Amino acid sequence: MKIEKNNSIKAVYSYDATGLEGSPEGVIFAEKVEDIVEAIKHATKDKKIIVPRGGGTGFVGATVPPKNSIVLSLEKMDKIIDIDEKNLFVEVEAGVVTGKLQRVLESIGYFYPPDPSSLDSCTIGGNISTNAGGPRAVKYGVTKNYVCGIEAVTGKGELYIDKRKVRKKSVGYNINDLFVGSEGTLGIVYRCLLRILKKPESRTLVLALLKSLYEAGKKIEEILKGIQGTSALEIMDITSISAVRKYRSLDIPQEVEAILLIEIDGYEKTVKMELERLKKLLGDTEIRIAESEEEEDKIWTIRRAISPSLMEIAPKKINEDVTVPISKLAEALVTYKKLGEKYGIPVVSFGHAGDGNIHVNVMLDDMKEKQVYRAEKLVFEIFSETIRLGGVLSGEHGIGITKKKYLPLQVDKNTVNLWKEVKKIFDPENILNPHVIF
Repeated sequence: MKIEKNNSIKAVYSYDATGLEGSPEGVIFAEKVEDIVEAIKHATKDKKIIVPRGGGTGFVGATVPPKNSIVLSLEKMDKIIDIDEKNLFVEVEAGVVTGKLQRVLESIGYFYPPDPSSLDSCTIGGNISTNAGGPRAVKYGVTKNYVCGIEAVTGKGELYIDKRKVRKKSVGYNINDLFVGSEGTLGIVYRCLLRILKKPESRTLVLALLKSLYEAGKKIEEILKGIQGTSALEIMDITSISAVRKYRSLDIPQEVEAILLIEIDGYEKTVKMELERLKKLLGDTEIRIAESEEEEDKIWTIRRAISPSLMEIAPKKINEDVTVPISKLAEALVTYKKLGEKYGIPVVSFGHAGDGNIHVNVMLDDMKEKQVYRAEKLVFEIFSETIRLGGVLSGEHGIGITKKKYLPLQVDKNTVNLWKEVKKIFDPENILNPHVIF
């Protein structure tokens, strides 16, 4: 095991997608499980913090290293070990890039549904640490629905292995589920067994243009109740539409206040039938149907262009990912818009409307104290309203360091104390990401 202490290397591994920057003492590039065990023993002996890292694409600072820390990167543990077509499982190392895994599987007729926006740079291990989702979660679920086995090293330096190729089991506590979403606080997942599916026979993609944000929220309820096989259901509000319009050519009328991207997949006959139902449900709403893969790509390009286009509104942003009940989605979208108007700060809402997971971006011209103070008050109100509506602070990004102070809005002290007791069992010396979540 070698600890890299070169300043240029440390700089690369000192930040994540939040833009926050830390100061690690060094970086370890694990290539085998023995490297992870040795790193944990070294950290325990020298009282150092270990910060596990995948692709560094997180939005809550969970991989931003504090002082007295060592970054443990799993990017070199990137092998697809086995594709079991008889049992429909794939075994991979934690450093495998999600998009790469999807492409390999699709080339032979299989399908791994979780598809975070950063899929071409995020890793399976990172997806497990935050329970990542993506547009297809509305039909197929999130990462936890596909993790059937885990190999990890706990904070004690001990191996945890549970990877039997079965679809269901009822044998004691489900430790695997504790690792999913734990943000590197319990152990370091280095290998896992994932469930895979046969690739859907057919799919179609529809772009719906609505003149009311509230109406769009209500249409989402109707679509989920009335259309079987809805595999993705994304929303863009008027601010995100305006940003994309400035960023690239966009043939969307000015009066449109919200866009819905609706994907249906399954057997070809079923998809055609459900598409006709969708047309009737949308009524007079203007729609555009992709007639080819090229047209599908053009429609998805609109959605993918949101994040880079936000620079057209303001150079800085606070990116949150709240989730609310579907029945409260319309109210939530309008509430976030009004809160932005109240504080005079642009709020951009878009994301995975089909499961109530909305990315609410608070846009900032600068990071000066006065504007940051107003923005933090705005974020607090966004979270408070989300909780009032029966929602949660995060759908797929996690808590990390950026949401810690808001945790009491949702989680009581007794629950947090239980979490801490669980962490003590896995990590008694508190060396694995002790600064995140709580």
